[in-house]
Amino acid sequence: MVDLRTQYDCIKSEVDHAIQQVLSSTAFINGPDVKQFAEELAHYTGANHVIPCANGTDALQIAMMALDFEPGAEVIVPAFTYVATVEVISLLGLRPRFVDVLSDTFELDPESLEKVVNPKVVGIVPVHLFGQCSNMEFILNFAQKYDLKVIEDTAQAIGAVYTFSDGRKSQAGTMGAVGTTSFFPSKNLGCYGDGGAMFTNDSELAEKLRIIANHGQRKKYYHESIGVNSRLDTLQAAILRIKLKHLDKYSASRNEVADRYDQAFLDHPNIKTPKRAANSTHVFHQYTVQVEGYAREELKNYLQEKGVPTMVYYPVPLHLQQAYVQYGNQEGDFPVAESLCKKVLSLPIHTEMEKDQQDYIIETIKSFFRQ
Repeated sequence: MVDLRTQYDCIKSEVDHAIQQVLSSTAFINGPDVKQFAEELAHYTGANHVIPCANGTDALQIAMMALDFEPGAEVIVPAFTYVATVEVISLLGLRPRFVDVLSDTFELDPESLEKVVNPKVVGIVPVHLFGQCSNMEFILNFAQKYDLKVIEDTAQAIGAVYTFSDGRKSQAGTMGAVGTTSFFPSKNLGCYGDGGAMFTNDSELAEKLRIIANHGQRKKYYHESIGVNSRLDTLQAAILRIKLKHLDKYSASRNEVADRYDQAFLDHPNIKTPKRAANSTHVFHQYTVQVEGYAREELKNYLQEKGVPTMVYYPVPLHLQQAYVQYGNQEGDFPVAESLCKKVLSLPIHTEMEKDQQDYIIETIKSFFRQ
């Protein structure tokens, strides 16, 4: 699904040098690379502040803590996404309010927001799923109307650019009150372990995020608030500084792979290709199709037999997961999310994919439907 070894080989000398510098300095925690990476990522995204942390799940949790969401309050989340988005809501004693998604772009359905907003709702978490932005102009206007905080989950879409109706452009993660991301190794900007970050344009909020991520302290041993221990290791920051320089090239490579898939499956009766949102660029963390007219598992098993890896993101919508049925939703509540979970299949897409590799994948998929 992703070729991290070949990617490393292409930048080996840069990465090895960066790692050796950290080893020589022995500044393993909060070393200079952490601050430098935060500054460089802020420059890249246009965010006023970037606060590194240990992982993307921590980023979501710290963001909700900094926004002072009280236990019992409700947060709107899409039913079709990774569990981390709703996990932190539950851990903080908040209540998720699920909404359905769009069948073609997989993003949160803006028209569904009015159905769930109520006086207990305090925030919205639009997930920029698979690599492109949700309809942020609508979401931000809706949030302003009801005085809600927007936390962008951009773990899969770093580098994607959203264009507003007035022509303004903003990077994913920089439009809401807080943006969050993950640097898990398979992400478009991934380190060699766990890592994450938060983005904000609010200086006061940025300071709260930093304090919470550092045991609730601004000064060592003086704890202003309840916090957590969530740090980006210096080694990982050094690696990310190198990979950030290549991020635009990585995004372009992923788009080339996606374009070839699009062309190969154009008008195919059994493969529905992912739609590009009109107001967002796409960085294709995943290339996810929908299998029509056939059982998806049959295709998945056939491809596995032929040596082609695939993944299902995600097989069960969040509202039907055993851990979250407690919130009272049932089958049929979010039909698009439920349908997608039965049809979606993500194909290999990465920055080092050779054309002959992709040709084999495409031909193998087509051969399944010719049987």
